[in-house]
Amino acid sequence: MKEYWGSLASILGVLAFCQSLLHVLFPPELRFATLKLFNRVFNMFSSYCYFDITEIDGVNTNELYNAVQLYLSSCVSISGSRLSLTRALNSSAITFGLTNNDTIFDTFNGVTVLWEHIVTQRQAQTFSWRPLPDEKRGFTLRIKKKDKTLILDSYLDYIMEKASEMRRKNEDRLLYTNSRGGSLDSRGHPWESVPFKHPSTFETLAMDPVKKAEIIEDLTDFANGQSFYQKTGRAWKRGYLLYGPPGTGKSSMIAAMANYLGYDIYDLELTEVHHNSELRKLLMKTSSKSIIVIEDIDCSIDLSNRKKGGPNNSSSIGRSYCDPEMRSGSGVSTGDEGGNSITLSGLLNFTDGLWSCCGSERIFVFTTNHIDKLDPALLRSGRMDMHVFMSYCSFPALRILLKNYLGNAESDLDEGVLKELEEVIDKAEMTPADISELLIKNRRNKDRAVIELLEALKNKAEMKLKSGECVREKNLNDVEREEEEEQEKRALESPKEGCDYEDGIKKEEEDEEKKIK
Repeated sequence: MKEYWGSLASILGVLAFCQSLLHVLFPPELRFATLKLFNRVFNMFSSYCYFDITEIDGVNTNELYNAVQLYLSSCVSISGSRLSLTRALNSSAITFGLTNNDTIFDTFNGVTVLWEHIVTQRQAQTFSWRPLPDEKRGFTLRIKKKDKTLILDSYLDYIMEKASEMRRKNEDRLLYTNSRGGSLDSRGHPWESVPFKHPSTFETLAMDPVKKAEIIEDLTDFANGQSFYQKTGRAWKRGYLLYGPPGTGKSSMIAAMANYLGYDIYDLELTEVHHNSELRKLLMKTSSKSIIVIEDIDCSIDLSNRKKGGPNNSSSIGRSYCDPEMRSGSGVSTGDEGGNSITLSGLLNFTDGLWSCCGSERIFVFTTNHIDKLDPALLRSGRMDMHVFMSYCSFPALRILLKNYLGNAESDLDEGVLKELEEVIDKAEMTPADISELLIKNRRNKDRAVIELLEALKNKAEMKLKSGECVREKNLNDVEREEEEEQEKRALESPKEGCDYEDGIKKEEEDEEKKIK
């Protein structure tokens, strides 16, 4: 046993001597230079090149690392066998990722690349104002040297764009409203937000399918039209005016547009905005890929037709341009300090002026129940590009409502009932909101719901018919009354006309007698 330990000690002594001799003959600087030379020779004959993307660049987070991680999650979820799962803050989706020191292949424009997720332990840190994580994370991208230009010019930009799109889809959409009285929140923002959870979609929206398809096509062209707007020199924005009777689905249309495009909604309350400069500040604090909504714009402030403004009109719209407040555009009220003094000019500049292009991919949506109350300058193309009339419930919209609330397909209903519904729906002029309430009330009994709906439509159609007859009878009576008054007037004037006629005949006879003489 002593011989064993003695031989082991001798071996260790020899190894220590060799190690010390190696340090003397090959110092660390020489070993580092040798390793560097070896790597250069290897890279010279290798057909690949490598790029490292670290999680932390100095003291800041590397955005490219986060983008690559999110982009690869879509590839890993399909082809990976061992995955890591994460869920970001304010996100409704779970994302997949590469595990430590795992690899995955990706293809871009016919070029195959290799991604490797490298995780190593970080060396012990000295004192630091910002402690770094214990693990050092990064991605290594391996590509062929001949594809280097293509990858660096296009591939990384493509990854950033796709990651941004995925992040927007995964994050919960927000509904913003401007703070009361123009106050700021704790972060200094004039907007307050809550998660947007409205379930309305174009599939459940009760309106004419042809009109719905036109709106979807227009929204798709807008969302994919960045190059078109840049080429034509136009600001990347679009305006929609939704008008029609109350209860026809204008708010549901806005929610469906937001869910279809994945945009946030900014619900602008004009009564809380005191002057034009505050309106511009609110616009500057909105984000891209958003929908800016002003509901019931005809009721928010006085923005009626300028031609209707008389001398007694106290609103800022009816003022003369010679008014200093109108020339300056400040809109500051000289009367009531708490009053609203937004001018029509300020709102027009908000939607179509120079300030409207501070941002991109924005949609402006105005709603009104009375389009005739709005100034024509607000309705022209460039401000409200697409006018959408939200009409009373039609038969195609009724079929959508029956499917939504009762689960009835068209084949589930009796042909006679369907025919009666189709005949009476246009005459009744009921809104989708009223019909939806009838269906919700009887959703447990589908047959009863359809029967009560048909009765309600018939009763409403009869009421409309009677009211229409009363109106026609009233108009007829007015016409008859006017005709009688006209006849009486002619009767009063007829004696005078008769006397003039007889005098004219006598005068002609006297003239003839004078000629004979």
